[in-house]
Amino acid sequence: MFEQIGYILDKVSILKLNILFLLGLALFGGTIGGRIFQKLRIPQVVGYMVIGILIGESGFKIVGHDIVAMLQPFSYFALGLIGFMIGGELKIDTLVKYGKQFICILLFEGFFAFLLVTVFVGIVGTILFKDWKMAWSLGLLLGAISSATAPAATTEVLREYKTKGPLTRTVLGIVAMDDGLALLLFAIAFSIAGSLSGDTHESAWRAFVHPLYEIGISIILGIVSGVILNHFLKKYSEKERILVFTIGMVLLVSGFALAINADMLLAVMSLGAIITNSIPYKSKETFKLLAGFTPPIYVLFFVLVGAKLNIGFMSLPILILAVVYLIARSVGKMSGAIFGAKISRAPETVRKYLPICLFSQAGVAIGLSILASNNFPGEIGNTIVIIITATVFVLELIGPPFVKIAVTKAGEVGLNITEEDFLQNTKIVEVMDRNPPMVKDNASLDEILQIFSRSANLYYPVVGNDNKLSGIISVDNIKNILTERELGGLVLAADLKEPIVATVSGVTNLSEAMKILDKFHLDYLPVVSDEKEIAGFIERRDLGRIISTKIMELQK
Repeated sequence: MFEQIGYILDKVSILKLNILFLLGLALFGGTIGGRIFQKLRIPQVVGYMVIGILIGESGFKIVGHDIVAMLQPFSYFALGLIGFMIGGELKIDTLVKYGKQFICILLFEGFFAFLLVTVFVGIVGTILFKDWKMAWSLGLLLGAISSATAPAATTEVLREYKTKGPLTRTVLGIVAMDDGLALLLFAIAFSIAGSLSGDTHESAWRAFVHPLYEIGISIILGIVSGVILNHFLKKYSEKERILVFTIGMVLLVSGFALAINADMLLAVMSLGAIITNSIPYKSKETFKLLAGFTPPIYVLFFVLVGAKLNIGFMSLPILILAVVYLIARSVGKMSGAIFGAKISRAPETVRKYLPICLFSQAGVAIGLSILASNNFPGEIGNTIVIIITATVFVLELIGPPFVKIAVTKAGEVGLNITEEDFLQNTKIVEVMDRNPPMVKDNASLDEILQIFSRSANLYYPVVGNDNKLSGIISVDNIKNILTERELGGLVLAADLKEPIVATVSGVTNLSEAMKILDKFHLDYLPVVSDEKEIAGFIERRDLGRIISTKIMELQK
């Protein structure tokens, strides 16, 4: 019997079972790791990647290279969602107001990193390898790659700490446009390095034109798909359909961009930008729905990023060049950001703290390193892949904590308070009407009308002599009786009241109260004590004003 069971298990695809187990391990372990690091006041994203390192290539090797490769489409999906959310921050009014500032800072921080890495890697490489052509080819390619900044880890920190302000706005603008600049610089470096080394098998013209094609076709793809998604979002209002259409379009755009060798991140960013600018009110709901869907996707993505990092294969010369690359890139990014911010007259918080927000590097840099290794086979290609892989490990670990330090020093943490945050953290007692106009059970119609005349409420709690809630009277329900004034002495409140559908207590979360209002299609909620005595009252029409006012007060 046991032999038969073993035989059956052997026939079952154990790989699929492993993938399910490893996904669960990554999600569960990553969440615990993120929470531990959050307790240590370190961004959660670092915890996700550390768990990935422990179970991956550099740790216990629970997640092997083949599993990571198999889950690559999932990583693309996560990057697509991240890019779409970043695109949603690129609002036309913001770009018109701050676009020149963003572009100025972008050019300086990107070019300074490019120049410093190229020069220092070229000089040190010449000393180490005794081959100036190889060293300067390496320097040019690494210099171009150094200009790229990873959006994923940076935006995850901004999301976690709910930041809002000039620094947050500038960081989002820079990381959204960094890909395009990195591709252009890589095209130039690719052409020159190919001429120097003679290793590339592509013509200089093709090497220069291809990145331009990638940028152009990516933006066109994002615009076309944005127009299509825009049509569906306008047509449907159900939350489930909105979420499905949005995720489906992100997947379609990501997959199509990869199929035609376009830049996937630029494509989905363009898609997000089209949606947020063409239907601003509807897009808020769309991005809110997506934000509730993405947390487990982000956890798995960063765990897998850590799992595929392998840091145990560096020779001394490559280690030296990696250190040179790290220092030159960091100094270039920081000095360029400072200079660009001063030239563009950016706010003081941007000038002071933006330089330490641009360390992170991942997807685009790794992709360009692989492209370089494919077209420069041999020592140049292998060295680039090893240096970028190793430095990405360091930069992805140090980048998020520095972003946290910057936004904290800039005073922007906790300012991005959403309606959902307010509803979750607010009790009914904080927003209810503590002294609502009430109607006694034995009140006559004339007395009821006098109460109505002294208040703008639409709903009135009806109470007995013991002050316990017994029903509700609404203005709408007694319209027909208002014309029968002669009945005023005959009709009592007890005859007009409606039964109570639902009540809440003062300690109920406002989010729960909103769910009750939606569930029973109510426009009011009585607030009662444990003894069922009336303690307060809420009308739905007043909540919008209260919520917006409170959020503004909290942000101040």
